Amino acid sequence: MTEKLYYRDAACLEVSARVVGRRTVAGRPAVVLDQTCFYPTGGGQPNDVGELNGVAVEDVVLDEASAEVLHILAGPLDADAVQGRVDRVRRLDHMQQHTGQHILSEAFVRHLRANTVGFHLGDEASTIDVDRAPLAPEELRAVEDTANRIVWENRPITARFVSLDELGQLPLRKPPTVEGPIRVVEVANFDWSACGGTHCRAAGEVGMIRITSIERRGNDTRVTFLCGRRALEDYRRKDAVLMQLAGQLTTSYAALPEAVQKLDGDLHAAQRDVQKAQAALAGLEADALLARAEPAGAYRLVLRSFDDREFMAVKQLAGQLLAEAGLVVLLGWKGPEKGQLLFGRSADVGLDMVALLRTVGKAVGGGGGGRPDLAQGGGMPSSRVDEALALARAAIHG
Repeated sequence: MTEKLYYRDAACLEVSARVVGRRTVAGRPAVVLDQTCFYPTGGGQPNDVGELNGVAVEDVVLDEASAEVLHILAGPLDADAVQGRVDRVRRLDHMQQHTGQHILSEAFVRHLRANTVGFHLGDEASTIDVDRAPLAPEELRAVEDTANRIVWENRPITARFVSLDELGQLPLRKPPTVEGPIRVVEVANFDWSACGGTHCRAAGEVGMIRITSIERRGNDTRVTFLCGRRALEDYRRKDAVLMQLAGQLTTSYAALPEAVQKLDGDLHAAQRDVQKAQAALAGLEADALLARAEPAGAYRLVLRSFDDREFMAVKQLAGQLLAEAGLVVLLGWKGPEKGQLLFGRSADVGLDMVALLRTVGKAVGGGGGGRPDLAQGGGMPSSRVDEALALARAAIHG
């Protein structure tokens, strides 16, 4: 059994130890030490990393059967006496996030009677799942305020193994899920949780606790949060975005909502003007195409392909044309890779545009559907749009 120094002191980052076992895990060398300060993955908390005699420790896992901690290495380690060093930044980050989770979970219980039913400590953000939904913004603010008050009061945090008799006297937030000796982490006079993770010595070390988003999942809510360094970096990123936008709009960050609202109004007004102009242009273009329409039996035929506009503009033009009587419209659009077809006819024309489109589409490697008076399809290469229109024209002429 490996002596687990991280239980005794989460601030322990260096160790002198002896190699008492060697293993191979997924093709990589691993060693067992007589004592270690490297925390293995468990309890929702990721493992430590660092080095042993200069060899990188890439993963740390606990062998449940033997209670041995396996240090999985980047390369071979021949020495029997080793000096180990844990990555301080990663350890402190995990301590902040995990301790912050305890505080935040208890704050949810006290304010909303919402119990934590899931916890994940991720590389960039952490989440808890609470058994209540929906959650109102004012409820989240109250929970967040209480959690940060505990941090500002810098309440002491202790971790110790307790007997079963003592365990029954403690107001644990939830029953332990493991058998054997139970380790209880206490945030003084606030939270008592059975936990084997590494935690801060005082709540002030957690830094700010910030809820960044929520996601409803049935009767539960997933709460994403950041603590300490992560919360600071999140603030810096968002502050930089605000300052950049304020600079671009030549206003203060406090006036950004008003400035963005004005921009939104200006944009909608401009879009309406563009739509009017596009409709007028489509009308003029429709008149020009009608003037050049070719006879097709009892009907007139308009045929044209486009590669200088969006497909929606082609559809708008088709709408202008089909207001005329006795007209068959065959339009094609050549996109960057694929082409599209739009076949339509006036209400007094008795042709089936869907049948025509499917026949042509099959010949050029496309497909589509619609109504007898208006059909749309695509999927063929842009290079075959003109071929498709020629086939459709020949079918109309019979």
